[in-house]
Parts: sequence; C-alpha cells; structure tokens
Amino acid sequence: MLKEFKAFAMRGNVMDMAVGIIIGAAFGKIIASMVADVLMPPIGLLMGKVDFSQKFINLGDGDFETLKAAEAAGAPVMKWGNFVNQVINFVIVAFAIFMLIRLMNKAKKKEEEAPAAPPAPSKEEVLLTEIRDALRAK
Repeated sequence: MLKEFKAFAMRGNVMDMAVGIIIGAAFGKIIASMVADVLMPPIGLLMGKVDFSQKFINLGDGDFETLKAAEAAGAPVMKWGNFVNQVINFVIVAFAIFMLIRLMNKAKKKEEEAPAAPPAPSKEEVLLTEIRDALRAK
C-alpha cells in the first residue's frame, strides 16, 4: 500500500496540482491585499469616505459605533462590507485565471496548427522509386 501511495503522489499530475494550489494560495493573498489596500480605499473615497471593511449590520441589542466595538461586546453582526471585499477578490481572481487559461489555450492551438512533417515513404514506395531510377539509368 505504501508503494501504491508513493507512485500516486509522485505522478506528474499530482505534483503539478500541488504546485498550482500553493501558488494559488499565495496569489489569493496578493489579490486580497490588492483589493483591501489598493482598490477599496479609492472606491470608498469616491463614495464619501466609506470604509467597506467596517460596514456591518447589528443583529443584536444595543447600538455600536464601530465593528470593533460590536465584536468586543459579542453582538451578532452581519459584515456586509467584508462580503463586498470578498466578492471583488473573487472577480479579480476569476478574471486572472480566465486570462491565463485563455493564453494557454491560444498557445496550445498554435502548437496544434503547426504542420506535421510528412510521413516517411513506405518500403514499397522506396523500392518502386529505386526500380524507376534503375530503369531510367538504362
């Protein structure tokens, strides 16, 4: 069983998938930072200095000025601003993956379109050509 697992784990597809998952996780963190730190502040500024990461709906009793205060009090909150950030993260990651796959498909299509070398003549054709050439030489 250990040999089977080792053979499975060392196959090319499994290793490629593992590398893809690791790179994808790192890419996700970069996109999350880009959305939270680069995109959302100007969007919030354009919408009247709104910080989406701090937008919430209080589902409990009491009135809280900030999300941090509501969380500190243990109040149930719906963090709709964080949801907006995550939707934007998803759209950016999905678009980036779409562009990558599109690029890969174009490269693969160009590979397929390249003309294949003509097949080598069969033994019969080679023999007939030799006979023809021998008859011409006489």
